[in-house]
Amino acid sequence: MDTRELARESRIVPRSFYSRRTADVARDLLGKILVNGPASGMIVDTEAYLGGDDLAAHSARGVTDRTRVIFGPPGHAYVYFIYGMYECLNLVTEPKDKPGCVLIRAIEPLTGIDVMQKRRPAARRIEDLASGPGKLTRALSITRAQNGADMTSGNLVVRNWKHQRQFEIEVTPRIGITKCADWPLRYVVKGNRFVSWFVSG
Repeated sequence: MDTRELARESRIVPRSFYSRRTADVARDLLGKILVNGPASGMIVDTEAYLGGDDLAAHSARGVTDRTRVIFGPPGHAYVYFIYGMYECLNLVTEPKDKPGCVLIRAIEPLTGIDVMQKRRPAARRIEDLASGPGKLTRALSITRAQNGADMTSGNLVVRNWKHQRQFEIEVTPRIGITKCADWPLRYVVKGNRFVSWFVSG
């Protein structure tokens, strides 16, 4: 598949998709296509981070310079740096002023695979290119410069298949956190070989 075929077979997800309950958005993002320029992949692994009592969420600390985007309008990117090594992509959910976001943990590469391989030379198999939150941002060249980017236009978008593929969804606790660690807010495409099982990128 190339980028032109992808554009013919899908359409950009509208803002109204994100202006819903975070857990619902996290589940419904599975099977959608994350695109940044020539490279893209089908989302196969997500985690929901809620407002309120979810102490694992960055928004639990309230509005700060770092978290301001989470409290803003839905359908924007929240990109943060972790472990001094990795950038992670989240998509802002819920109506404005109500915090919520979805971490994109893994994608199944679709277009621009040769570009992804140049960006991720350590990946020996296609399954390893973007099977983690830090891996996928490197493979797609997503950086903190895109923090706050509008996900409904431009180079960084999520697209929906005109004819959605069918798959089963598996729900598990989130990975690599210590607070609210037992909450079942991770969603994966069951049996997909591109799913991430570890916290590191």
